Amino acid sequence: MTEMSGMQMLERARRVIESEAKAVNSLKDRLTEELTGIVDMIINCKGHILTAGAGTSWTIAERFAHLLACCGTPALFVNAANAIHGGSGSITEKDIVYVISKGGQSAELNKFVQIARDRGAKIIAHTEKPDSELGRLSDAVYHVVAPHDVDPYGMIATGSSLVNAAACDVLCILLLELRGYNKEQFGRTHPGGAVGKKLAKEK
Repeated sequence: MTEMSGMQMLERARRVIESEAKAVNSLKDRLTEELTGIVDMIINCKGHILTAGAGTSWTIAERFAHLLACCGTPALFVNAANAIHGGSGSITEKDIVYVISKGGQSAELNKFVQIARDRGAKIIAHTEKPDSELGRLSDAVYHVVAPHDVDPYGMIATGSSLVNAAACDVLCILLLELRGYNKEQFGRTHPGGAVGKKLAKEK
């Protein structure tokens, strides 16, 4: 066990924050025109955006679906592991399946994607590996790469999860602005909690 003084812990904590902020900031220089194609696909979708992921990517995909819905884009998170036991029957040719997977090799995700493709859905891969199986199965690839050294051992998805969340936030905000989705519209679907109370007071 490593021992640290209080000052050493504070200094280490500050370095972690600096490293993660730098990693998120690096994303802006990696954005390419592939982003505009993905935005066009999503904004023209006549069905739902169905997000999926495994491990830490599960939490980012679930967050993304929620924020898309908050920003005026109909979206739902799908448990891909469960979906390949029959739930995939809910996918239609009007839907887009948006899968977050660092390496693009998760067997249950790729099986889910293959079923979705067979049912006529479009596929967007959000991955570091465009040449992975997931990338090859997809209609579009959002190539999102986090600096290797932002995660402990290059494996535990701490800082990289923030990079992937920020990449999703970019899409949410662009879609919100392109749709002209305003605070009043948001208020109709968010009457609960402190946010709902605040919006009610502003009427």
